Amino acid sequence: MLPLSRITATFSILSLMFSLAVVAQEEGKDDATSPMRLSYAEGDVSFWRYGAEDWVQAQLNTPLAASDSLYVGKGGDLELEMGSRAFVRADDDTQLTLVNNTPDFTQFKITSGRASFDLRTLPTGYSVELDTPNAVFTIDRVGYYRVDVDGDVHFITRRGGRATMVPAGAQAMSIHPSEEIVVQGTVVAEAETYVAPELDSWDRWNYERTDSLLDTVSERYLPNGVAGASDLDHYGSWRDTPDYGPIWVPDSVPPDWAPYSAGSWSWDPYYQWTWIDDQPWGWAPFHYGRWVNLRGYWAWAPGPVMRHPVYSPALVAFFNVGPNVSMGIGSGGMGWVALSWGEPVMPWWGRPGFVGRPYWGGWGGPHVVNNVVVHNNNVNVTNITYNNTHVNNAVSATTHEHFGNGHVHEASVPVTQNQNLQHLHGVLPVKPGPASLVGGAHGGTRPPESMLARPVVATRPPQESRLPWRTEVAKPENKVIQERRFVLVPKQAATDLPRPEFGAQTGAERSRPALPPRFGDMRREAVPGSAIQEHAEPTGRAEVEPKIMRPEAPEIAIPPRVTHEVAPQPQHAIQERVRAESGKSPAAPVMPRAAPAETRQQERADLPGKPANRVFSNEENNSEKNERRSRQRPEDR
Repeated sequence: MLPLSRITATFSILSLMFSLAVVAQEEGKDDATSPMRLSYAEGDVSFWRYGAEDWVQAQLNTPLAASDSLYVGKGGDLELEMGSRAFVRADDDTQLTLVNNTPDFTQFKITSGRASFDLRTLPTGYSVELDTPNAVFTIDRVGYYRVDVDGDVHFITRRGGRATMVPAGAQAMSIHPSEEIVVQGTVVAEAETYVAPELDSWDRWNYERTDSLLDTVSERYLPNGVAGASDLDHYGSWRDTPDYGPIWVPDSVPPDWAPYSAGSWSWDPYYQWTWIDDQPWGWAPFHYGRWVNLRGYWAWAPGPVMRHPVYSPALVAFFNVGPNVSMGIGSGGMGWVALSWGEPVMPWWGRPGFVGRPYWGGWGGPHVVNNVVVHNNNVNVTNITYNNTHVNNAVSATTHEHFGNGHVHEASVPVTQNQNLQHLHGVLPVKPGPASLVGGAHGGTRPPESMLARPVVATRPPQESRLPWRTEVAKPENKVIQERRFVLVPKQAATDLPRPEFGAQTGAERSRPALPPRFGDMRREAVPGSAIQEHAEPTGRAEVEPKIMRPEAPEIAIPPRVTHEVAPQPQHAIQERVRAESGKSPAAPVMPRAAPAETRQQERADLPGKPANRVFSNEENNSEKNERRSRQRPEDR
């Protein structure tokens, strides 16, 4: 029997070996934050990143880093996704900057315009800060929040939202649900509270869009918190396969298409070289999971669902492409291919000790190297053959000069001898420049200088950004010196803070809301003339709203950006009215829906695997069952 000392020593050695084996998995992800993405943009939307030469047109699926700024021009609007259930939206004449983004804190700066924060989920201990010229607002619970900045600041809470406010030169205050806070003055600001107004067209659009994005089928295959599930519902089909489990097959891609072949490479201050795909669904399949080719179809395999997803700037293997393996490259270029099932990524970003070592972070499936499942991470990185390099047109390439400076299609290079590709691992041999920060995007609209220079109230300074071709850290954005006034947010609960005084303006009292709907009413409407109408039992409560006599009151002046409409309007009428007010002519949707399901099924009858999204089939569906139940007499039930 081994003595206790030897058992203890052996256990310590094994523990150390295990720690060394997984150190590459843990390095570099302690302070890593999954970035939010630009998920929707319509009209004139511009983007700027510290170090870029000027503002450019914003690209869908751009991951935002600290200090990134967005500007919405006349008639435009945008949406940012913070995970899978939190959304930030802004419309025309709005300047929005992501000041800081850490695992438990996000800080925005809004110097002009209108923005909404529809936060359906917020992790415990997480807070969102909104810096404005008149006050700083801190949000730490779910709800719907809206801020309008136009001289004065109007801050509205809905759906149970609460916040803490520190006006410029004043004490901290608490904001309760269903309030509109009006903050006036920038040196010593004064705040008043009013009841939240009726929903207007902007609020209703936010509600409806969020509801449509949350009710998705694809979420059943993704880890919690991964954005872009709704895109997968509209632009592809889920299939069930014996080897890979659920896979997603995109619709309507060109015959020679391959993953990571239509888009651009951009330089991120933290993740370095990052892929921005052109497809409207090009987020989750290019930052999570793996790609496989089945019977000539490219399919995205998310793998077994992980509890904590891990974002990657791209999941590819890089190669040095020389004249002997390609056509059109004189001195050499960069090539890449999508990782296949279970293959590791060799990080080109992160800390020393993490860069260039096999990494399976966020992957819940088997670890595969050279088509063999491995049970440790001690892999010879110089002898890996990537499975997708054997697929025709799977390897994309471009010149060193063009990499990161524009769309890859503008200087694509065909690879003819995949077997001679030289695998790169670690830091890539391409130096970024100012154009790399925006992926070579075309020029955009620059906000007015007065808007860029407008001072704001904040609780902390912006996160530093370093560029590899510069020695200094980030300077005030876009060469415009901007004053910041820093305040402290008290640590006590927001409910313990004083509230703003009730507003003195004598506006009309808000109308009482309609009574909540009853399912019995809907049932009678669905089956007119049914037996349930004849045998409906009294509810025992009054369903008629009491008539309230209210004194006449003079109308108050309403800020031009805050519209208070009582009666709901059809969505098409809202869109037409908004376009008319903004002077924007009707345009084709930026994100068109997929083709009708029956067309896709007829054209894609040979898809691999079996349909994954089958609904439960009983002798009668729910609508038939409800109709049968509604025709029954109450005494027969």
